[in-house]
Formats: sequence, C-alpha cells, structure tokens
Amino acid sequence: MSYTIVSKRSLRELVEGHYVAGWDDPRMPTISGIRRRGFTAKSIRKFTDTIGVARRDGITDVALLEHSVREDLNKTAHRIFGIMDPVKLIITNWPEGHQEIMTAENNPEDENSGTREMPFTRELFIDRSDFMEDPPSPRKWFRLGPDREVRLKKGYIIKCTGFKNSEKGEVIEIYAEYDPNTKSGQDTSGKKVKGTLGWVSAPHAVSAEIRMYDRLFLTENLNKIDDDFKNHLNPDSLTINTQALLEPSVRDAQVGDQFQFERIGYFRVDEDSHSEKLIFNRTLTLRDGWTKKND
Repeated sequence: MSYTIVSKRSLRELVEGHYVAGWDDPRMPTISGIRRRGFTAKSIRKFTDTIGVARRDGITDVALLEHSVREDLNKTAHRIFGIMDPVKLIITNWPEGHQEIMTAENNPEDENSGTREMPFTRELFIDRSDFMEDPPSPRKWFRLGPDREVRLKKGYIIKCTGFKNSEKGEVIEIYAEYDPNTKSGQDTSGKKVKGTLGWVSAPHAVSAEIRMYDRLFLTENLNKIDDDFKNHLNPDSLTINTQALLEPSVRDAQVGDQFQFERIGYFRVDEDSHSEKLIFNRTLTLRDGWTKKND
C-alpha cells in the first residue's frame, strides 16, 4: 500500500529504534496496530474485496482502505461533541444555576442507536477556531464573531455581544445572548442562520487526552527510494492534545468504544485509558485531506 512499509525487518527497526511505541502502535500496519487505531474488521474485509487480486505487483492507494473505514464507522459510531481547543462562552441572559437538557441522536444513520442527553448551561465551551474577533464578510464567515448569530447545535441561536482578551491578547471569554424562541426542534422565531457550532457544558465537560494519529510516512511509494526509509518518516504522525473537552455522555466509555467527534473525525478509546483519564486515538479525519495537504 502507498505510504506504508510491511517488511518485518523494517518494522522491527521502527520498534527497536523507538520511532514508534511498539508493535501495536496505531501507526503500524500490524493487526494489533490497526485494531488499536480503530480500523474495523468489516471495513478491512470490504477493502480487500474492493481491490481484488492481481497477477502483477502494484501499489494500492491507502486512501481506499481509509474510505472503507470511514464508510463503516459512519454507520456505527455514536456522535458526540468534542472541543479540541476550548474557549469559554458565557450566555449572559441565561439564568444563573439553570440547566436544560437537550436531546440528540446517537447516530442519524442508525435509527436504532437511541439518543443521548446533553446539559445546556450558562457557561459553555466552544472551539477557538469557531470565533473571530474581526471576521470577514458574512458570505465568507458563518461562525461566531461580534454581533454575529449562530446556532448551538441541538440548542439555541445565540448572538455574540462581546469578548474578553488576556494580557497576551488571546480571547479567553466570549459573551453572547440566546433567543429563547429558537430552541432546536421548537423554533418559532423564523430566524435563519448558516453557522452551527458544537459545544459542551462547562460544569459537565469531561477532560480527555487525544492522540492525533496520521500516516507514518510522507513518501507514497517507499519501494522506489534509494536512501534509508526512516528519512521519509512523517514528523507529524502523532500529536497529543491534552486540552480537549468532551460532552458528559462519554464519561463511562470503555476501551474499544468508537465515536465520531462531530466535524472532527473518528476516535477510539485507547487501552491506556483508566478511571481517572480517558485517552482517545484518532482513527481518521472525516474526509481525506492528505492529498490536498501534500499537493
């Protein structure tokens, strides 16, 4: 496969040289590695059926395997809100101490997947990338900014009324007002907004470590290189996020459980998780951005 080495001797070099964490590192093309990454048996079987068997050697695009995994997880993984780079949002006209429970489908692709409850409170977290202090025209920016309106998914439409910066100039709080006539599923306001944001309740948010895995190599065809294959390792094949906040429905998630973090990607609870700390491995992003990124 493209961007992949399957030689046992080469893989042993990666393990013994500590370029990866072990034979079950989620970047490794081993059974234990791809299982820990979150690739499902069903998606691998579909991939092998798709590529078939050829008489001549060739390179199969690993994107085909990733496509099979995405298709399978889209049908089975429960959706949740995950905030990777949180910034606090305070709804100033929401009553102090008041809590409202919102209901969301676990998976809109599976009518039998049930629903989950999400507490909606005065203080929430949204992703920092969903806010701009000085956004471009409304035709180019559909998310939150001063005097801009967006919908908090499964919640209400809010309008930004201000924000607060730290001494370093970083936004640390965003202020907004909600319209009580715009509750999702019961909206009587007639308002139309294009932006919809994920969120988590600040008092109920669950901290997690997110291991963001990507392809281990930068070079597509490693059979044609003349130098040491380790020169082609991707330095960004793993980044670790310790700031992420997730909705409370995942608090009791077990090793092996798989989720789609809405607008972000597919994730699996890792074996390193324990009662005091949830650890997720990113299986894949929602869409293949690799080709575009490396053009």
